[in-house]
Amino acid sequence: MKRILLLVAVAVPVLAAAVYSRQQPAVTATTGLASELKIATAEKNPWTGLKLNNDKDQFQFVVVSDRTGGHRAKIFSRAVHQINLLQPEFVLSVGDLIEGYTQKPDVMDAQWKEFEGYLKNFQMPFFYVPGNHDLTNKEQVEYWGGRYGRSYYHFVYRDVLFLAVNSEDGAASTVSAEQTAYFKKALEENPNVRWTLVFLHKPLWAMPDLEKNGWADMEGVLAGRKYTVFCGHVHRYQKFVRNGMNYYQLATTGGGSRLRGVEYGEFDQVAWITMRPDGPLIANIMLEGVYPENLQIPDTDEKAVERRNKPEQTQAFRGRVTLDGMPAAGATVRFYRVEADAPNRPRYVADGLTQEDGTFQLSTHKAFDGIPAGEYRVTVVQTGKYATNQTRDANKLPEKYSEARTTPLRVTVKTGDNVVNLDLTK
Repeated sequence: MKRILLLVAVAVPVLAAAVYSRQQPAVTATTGLASELKIATAEKNPWTGLKLNNDKDQFQFVVVSDRTGGHRAKIFSRAVHQINLLQPEFVLSVGDLIEGYTQKPDVMDAQWKEFEGYLKNFQMPFFYVPGNHDLTNKEQVEYWGGRYGRSYYHFVYRDVLFLAVNSEDGAASTVSAEQTAYFKKALEENPNVRWTLVFLHKPLWAMPDLEKNGWADMEGVLAGRKYTVFCGHVHRYQKFVRNGMNYYQLATTGGGSRLRGVEYGEFDQVAWITMRPDGPLIANIMLEGVYPENLQIPDTDEKAVERRNKPEQTQAFRGRVTLDGMPAAGATVRFYRVEADAPNRPRYVADGLTQEDGTFQLSTHKAFDGIPAGEYRVTVVQTGKYATNQTRDANKLPEKYSEARTTPLRVTVKTGDNVVNLDLTK
């Protein structure tokens, strides 16, 4: 009997301790960077996991696109404050930082000082990449050299190789053999980096002669490694895939744009890049969606570029495209004017993208503002999305409508309201 009472006396406090321990949360020890997280856990917990998304090899930076090329007031200068809200580790550009196109040292000096005045507000480093507006002529090239030194360079950060390429090296739209040799050496000196990121102004791969402009050689030295390319220049967002690698053409960060939205790839943005162990993750952030806690973006004195010529007055225009009587959705419609002194070189004036019902609106100077009165040739190409000269997607419409010089479509735009049906046939 005594033995039984002794067992009971021992069992009761043990059971009590077990019950108490089930009522009390335990502290889970985690490893690596996650050890910074201190939290009490229980049998059931109101979270999905404790492995934090904070890999030591992961980092974030921002890429800004064209500021100039008909720049608009207060976009880039305010974007600096908006980028500060995102707190990237650094910022890279893809060129066209000033309006340029001048041989006057005092004008260059004023433009670069204005730009640098905005950069002073950055809370992180900014890396320059030149564009055609920055290196228009030999005078601007010499000015750049005197102010910033090299027009192309590279650096390594957290086992990622960054290449800042000059697409105006010696001639417009060119990467010189000397520059390619420089990057070949940089690549050879960094054979085992986990990724290579390339930044340049122009999408040289979308131009006619890649052997002549030097891009074929650049892709040759990049072959065999994982890389991603970023550019600007066209003021329109577009993604390319070449050699199994992603190439991103960014929209604008203040440069001239009709701002027709995502459908057209026309918007003010920054590219937020998260460099993960398995490659870069790109988030396109629209500037119109970045606000501080007080919803007030600091005002600036950045002025828009002045137009040299008054734009032509446009006329209201609505159109519809059908193929054998059925609506042609996702078709790009372009209007070309034939000048008397250049009958074989029709001049592009306006375009639009058809909706599900085949209807479209034209844009000349700004979003959906119509088109000037006159006689036009019209091309129609259907790829399912907005198509540019760079687009390589298959055209679903008869080819006879795709060339400005040979298209049978003619439209007369009159003063006032215009409604036009374009009835195509197979």
